[in-house]
Amino acid sequence: MSTAPLSKERSRAMLLLAATAAMWSIGGLLIKLVDASPLAIAGARAAITSVVLLLYLRKPKFNWSLPQVGAAITSSATSILFVTATKTTTAANAILLQSTAPIYVAILGLWLLKEKTTKYDWLTVAVVMGGMGLFFVESLSIKGLWGNVCAVLSGITYAFFVIFMRMQKDGSPLESTLLANIITAIIGLPFLCRSVPSASGWLFLLILGVFQLGIPYIFYSAAIKKATALEAVLIAIVEPILNPVLVFLALGEVPGLYALLGGAIVLASITLKCVITIMPLKTDSENGEGQPYDQGL
Repeated sequence: MSTAPLSKERSRAMLLLAATAAMWSIGGLLIKLVDASPLAIAGARAAITSVVLLLYLRKPKFNWSLPQVGAAITSSATSILFVTATKTTTAANAILLQSTAPIYVAILGLWLLKEKTTKYDWLTVAVVMGGMGLFFVESLSIKGLWGNVCAVLSGITYAFFVIFMRMQKDGSPLESTLLANIITAIIGLPFLCRSVPSASGWLFLLILGVFQLGIPYIFYSAAIKKATALEAVLIAIVEPILNPVLVFLALGEVPGLYALLGGAIVLASITLKCVITIMPLKTDSENGEGQPYDQGL
């Protein structure tokens, strides 16, 4: 049996994940530019995202299964924690500490999803984390302890979100993200009464809701059906590499030597992982089953 169709589908999934990461990367900068409380920002952004997802789904189907509800709750928690971290500590701290998620996914994926985690996966995790450390070594600080704690917790909740989304690979995981944004909106919108954004703030919130979360969630929900949980979270780590580029273009901040080196390591390791994943796979006559040795499905 030829595995070419599977390779094509996974190639498409990788491209969708990369596009998702690119669109997610504008979040840190825009959140910083909105003059409102973290919960107000999270709630308003989620309300706008909910409208986008409803327009796309039209008739969402909620089955209230553990994976669907689990993904919704952990996604909502991740959103609130990350916005809080971004507003109370540096954007670099928030992104770096949240990006510990691949470690949790590598462990949880083996336990909860029975997805094979190979030595190449663990090597990629190690290299990525090392590269991330280099990338932000010049900006990671002990300031903003509460923000740092929120960022670490967001990494854990994000890992569980990926796991629960992957559990719905044969279903419709997009409903989970809709439910998550409804929950976040319910929690956060009341805080707008005490923290009303300016006109420019509402524009940034609109961009956040539509282009930073709404459309990327549609891409992510389609990709998660074909990519493994670890691949999904590893490719999303491209986000914190792109984020400082946007900061440079907007504010003129120039990354240091360690940042440039770390970014190169992360991008190279993730690219290599993707290339290995989508390479021509062996057929029945070569491996006995017609499945790739490192497909993790």
